[in-house]
Amino acid sequence: MPDADEPNLLILLNDVARLLRTLADRRARAHGMTRAQWMTLLRLRRGGGMTQRELAEILEVEPITVGRLVDRLTARGMVERRADPADRRVWRLHLTPATAPVLAEIEQVRIAFDAMATAGLTPERRGAVTEALLLMKSNLLAASAEAA
Repeated sequence: MPDADEPNLLILLNDVARLLRTLADRRARAHGMTRAQWMTLLRLRRGGGMTQRELAEILEVEPITVGRLVDRLTARGMVERRADPADRRVWRLHLTPATAPVLAEIEQVRIAFDAMATAGLTPERRGAVTEALLLMKSNLLAASAEAA
């Protein structure tokens, strides 16, 4: 049993993630957007042409929530819905060129957060932390797949 005075790894991971989300919320608000909108843009950059349902699954929110996010981003000229050539009932989401400066800003924020969060870590230690987190993620994905 772990010593009660020792830091709990899972609590620390949660705390770090919460702090990053809080900082990202502030930065996004400073640009007149929300963290959820930023995440939507990032996910669409990785996998443009996905449906709202697919995006909702990735973002772990309800499709109606993604619909509202996409409506706001469409109104800003950053996202467009295009008809699926194989199924007229389906709309595919695509980024517009207007998104480029926002994505560049998000990348700058990501670089700054990375530097802030890893300040004082040697490259070797950073590599070890990354390796450990990737293994933890793999373990959890495997457990999730087994449970499904």
